[in-house]
Amino acid sequence: MSFSYLSHLECGRCGAGHDAGVPQNRCERCSSPLLARYDLTAVRSRLRPADLAGRAPDLWRYHELLPVSGEAAVTTLGEGMTPLLPMASYGRRIGLPRLLMKDEGLLPTGSFKARGAAVGVSRAAELGVERLAMPSNGNAGAAWSVYAARAGLAATVVMPLDAPEITRRECVAAGADLRLVDGLISDAGQVVDELVAGADRQVFDASTLREPYRVEGKKTMGLEIIEQLGWRLPDVIIYPTGGGVGLLGIHKALDELRELGWITGDPPRLVAVQAAGCAPVVRAFERGERDTTTWQDARTVAFGINVPKPLGGFLILDALAATSGTAISVDDDELLADLREVAALEGAFVCPEGAAAFTAARKLRASGWLDADDQVVVLNTGAGLKYPESVHVDAPVLRRDARRG
Repeated sequence: MSFSYLSHLECGRCGAGHDAGVPQNRCERCSSPLLARYDLTAVRSRLRPADLAGRAPDLWRYHELLPVSGEAAVTTLGEGMTPLLPMASYGRRIGLPRLLMKDEGLLPTGSFKARGAAVGVSRAAELGVERLAMPSNGNAGAAWSVYAARAGLAATVVMPLDAPEITRRECVAAGADLRLVDGLISDAGQVVDELVAGADRQVFDASTLREPYRVEGKKTMGLEIIEQLGWRLPDVIIYPTGGGVGLLGIHKALDELRELGWITGDPPRLVAVQAAGCAPVVRAFERGERDTTTWQDARTVAFGINVPKPLGGFLILDALAATSGTAISVDDDELLADLREVAALEGAFVCPEGAAAFTAARKLRASGWLDADDQVVVLNTGAGLKYPESVHVDAPVLRRDARRG
């Protein structure tokens, strides 16, 4: 039995096939993102859901549906199988008593980015890559720096100057070549383009959806949700969307599980949540467009979703259409209020991006798009502790006489 049933890469737009045995970036024909494809017929004949029960509780339990060819090539810090928690108190408050949260803040480096980094770095190292370069709004750069260090690879990360300080420190601690740019992630991406172009193929571009394996790590969120629900489907999955790789990964997981025959019925409706200050997917969705256009003057406290023009915008919109989903934007003031509300009611300190997903759930229930009996899964993509500025501390200082013991 093979460790992986990866067969080839396929362009997400034109369908052109590409060799999965060499490092690849975008489609050679149309420059669109490439997606990993598997021999699902072979997987279906050799693997059943029950076979997973005895495996380690990490994302590599799904190795047949991941691109790394053997266990020896796996770079891991124990990532995966984060809890799926009832949010009963907040859920009752907003009229969704069956609300659940998938808490990705418990992963190595404190965010869901560890999933994409674990799989992307493992495959890059397996294919002979020695140095990675990528732009990042913070958490991805931190995760890829840490996993690159563990795999023995060099990494260059370019971040906006306003990226969370703790993520910059993570990159430096892991020995990455960190560069800061006074601008947005799109500006950081231009710096990476110039670096890769001038390196004569000595540097591999690991930017979002410019390599095909980050999405494979992210899709394990979808695999885990369905397994944790006993191979049943929730009604709705709400996802904070910047580059959109996590949403695309969840959608890809659902498609693969359906082809394997492990799930049946209507897919969960997918919801892309964006900040009102940077909502290219929401704008395109509301206009009925097939792709996104650049959002000018992008700004939000939910820095991880501050992406003016996602490369996979057309794929995100396709996933929403295929699942009868929707896209919604939320204000910064709203999401910060819900961040505090969730922490006060549930004891869960979520990140601003995760808070945006809770705000979306509340607004969609109020509008009637969500029903009271819907089982809704909200993704919290990172630990709130990485964003100390999201909560203002105004507490009294109790002064004591130093002479009194």
